[in-house]
Amino acid sequence: MRHLPGLLALFATLLAGNAFAGTADEAALLKTTLTPLGAERSGNADGTIPAWSGGYQEQWPGYVSGGVRPDPFKDEKALFSIDKNNVGQYADKLTLVSHQLLMQYPGYRIDVYPTHRTAMAPDWVYENTAKNVTRARTEQGGLELANAYGGIAFPIPKNGYELMWNHLMRWRGVSTYETFRAYVVNRQGEKVLASDSDAWFEYPSYYPQGNPENSLGFVEFVMVVTQGPPFKAGEAFLILDPLNQVTDPRKAWQYLVGQRRTRRAPQIAFDTPDFVTSGVSNFDEAEAFNGSMERYDVKLVGKRELIIPYNTNHLQQQKIDDVLGPHWLNPDHLRWELHRVWVAELTLREGKRHVMSRRVMYLDEDTWMVVLSDEWDASNNLWRMSYQIPFIAADMPGIAARPFGALDLLGRAYTTATLLNELPVQMKFLPQPQPENFFTTNNLGRLVTR
Repeated sequence: MRHLPGLLALFATLLAGNAFAGTADEAALLKTTLTPLGAERSGNADGTIPAWSGGYQEQWPGYVSGGVRPDPFKDEKALFSIDKNNVGQYADKLTLVSHQLLMQYPGYRIDVYPTHRTAMAPDWVYENTAKNVTRARTEQGGLELANAYGGIAFPIPKNGYELMWNHLMRWRGVSTYETFRAYVVNRQGEKVLASDSDAWFEYPSYYPQGNPENSLGFVEFVMVVTQGPPFKAGEAFLILDPLNQVTDPRKAWQYLVGQRRTRRAPQIAFDTPDFVTSGVSNFDEAEAFNGSMERYDVKLVGKRELIIPYNTNHLQQQKIDDVLGPHWLNPDHLRWELHRVWVAELTLREGKRHVMSRRVMYLDEDTWMVVLSDEWDASNNLWRMSYQIPFIAADMPGIAARPFGALDLLGRAYTTATLLNELPVQMKFLPQPQPENFFTTNNLGRLVTR
């Protein structure tokens, strides 16, 4: 019996993360007070956040997916700017890192524009999201997602694990191909090309013909093949991310150029330095957060209004030298808006190891993507920010995000891991999945050596 207290504590931890399906009454809210993806339909009290009215509905005649996307708000002017001199007035609307960015670099500013709630998705995604309300659940302490398919898993989240699963399972299309460059900007403000790559992403839980019964059981497939700079050419990796993060953890492989072979790479996860960014950011900082939550206790803090980058199509149109500022993305080209966000707090679990002891994630309510984060080191110093920059992709249709990366306040450096600017394919959305043998080790080797 001496083990009983420990067993009870373990059971309580597992139960806290487990969640059970919602009700039909809750699902009905997605047609009344909530949007089809679970955000509040209404605007805020003072009108600075408008009501959701269906998202961005305009068409782009002649546009071909993968090309440079137009900016529908190119004629708008900023409502106001925030810098070191007036940051105190807006502290409650900024993340801690955004606030510190303005204090640490006196010349930096945040230009705030009118808010547009442009998030949208196909009708079949809305329908699946409604179905997920009454069928989706988490198991194994929140680390396994069961019975969710083709939509937001938990449009009415009850705990932090459900909230973060929404980020992992957000609508990003079915399959994509892109060319991107990753840069590191060091403390001297020098821009260093870390990698020039081709990348394929696919989301098996969004296959249009699928359902929970025939699901492959994966969140995401990722394949990246590096073309340059010359000393990195031929580096490549493949990731298959599962819905069950406990008994079926991430599968990853790396192509070794010198040996001309592919090997398993379990280190491509968590806080392992990411070789795509020359080790300046970690693997689990890609897309602000990815992979397993197993090293953290995850708490749903609530909702708040926050000024975040949004509708940044203008940024995607610029030259790389004009996008990369000495301290972070050039404020002349970065659009910020006021939006409601969900807040998740990730605290390092007892007995687990990670270079970040605490992470606070800010998820846009309309898309469920983590846009910004605040992150602390092992000594509880505010250290860095993971970010991804949302833009309108009418060809998706929805809100995509590029670049993503990390900002290091203490090291005074930052990364942009997926910069699309000036490249021939700026994220091409494919309506159907790749062939079954595409995301395989054999194909990884073929793509590297072709």
